[in-house]
Amino acid sequence: MTARVRDGLRQEVLDANLTIPQVGLATLTWGNVSGVDREAGVFVIKPSGVPYENLVLDDLVTVRLSDGKVVDGDLRPSTDTETHRCLYLAFPSIGGVTHTHSTHAVAFAQARRDIPVLGTTHADTFNGPVPCTPDLTADQCAKDYEYNTGRVIVDMLKGDDQRASEVPAALVANHGPFTWGATARKSLEHAIICEAVAQMATHTLALSPTTPPPPHLLARHYTRKHGPDAYYGNPAPVV
Repeated sequence: MTARVRDGLRQEVLDANLTIPQVGLATLTWGNVSGVDREAGVFVIKPSGVPYENLVLDDLVTVRLSDGKVVDGDLRPSTDTETHRCLYLAFPSIGGVTHTHSTHAVAFAQARRDIPVLGTTHADTFNGPVPCTPDLTADQCAKDYEYNTGRVIVDMLKGDDQRASEVPAALVANHGPFTWGATARKSLEHAIICEAVAQMATHTLALSPTTPPPPHLLARHYTRKHGPDAYYGNPAPVV
């Protein structure tokens, strides 16, 4: 019997997970997306190690937000489940989380470097660099490793939900990107954008050392898509 979650959440999470390999963000089973139902106090996540081509709706695992206990599903949840849970608990605005090992974002994580803002494509989504965490300590790796992976992100952002909403991505040092958003789908979109701007930054830095673009240009690009005066795009059609 499927645990009761809001209508459409499980399908949204499945669709987002299936999109990861389609857009080139995953090798083998590397990656996962979850979506939260805060009213029900649970989130739905991909099971551990299941190939994307075999993944179906009934494989998804429902986990209790308060303590990480599986409340529905026959498979083990993703090994990154506790990282997702930590982010949900820390940032109330988050409705979905995506983790991948996409090549260019991982390269920045392995170099322990933020993804810098080098142009307007980055500024359209991220109001600042995509930050890279400090290394986890030996103690953080020895016990509650996955939850501590989330903690280093939360601590780096000082638990600031507004900051998390303005730059909805982080790199865990030596590991890779975690992205988030208001929905599971939005968190996946941020993962796609994070990889794209990491690739652009890699090429730009290879061509030449560069100075940051003018702050007023970056601010203009961010605010025209976000905030009360945003004017990019069109409203969703009324159904």
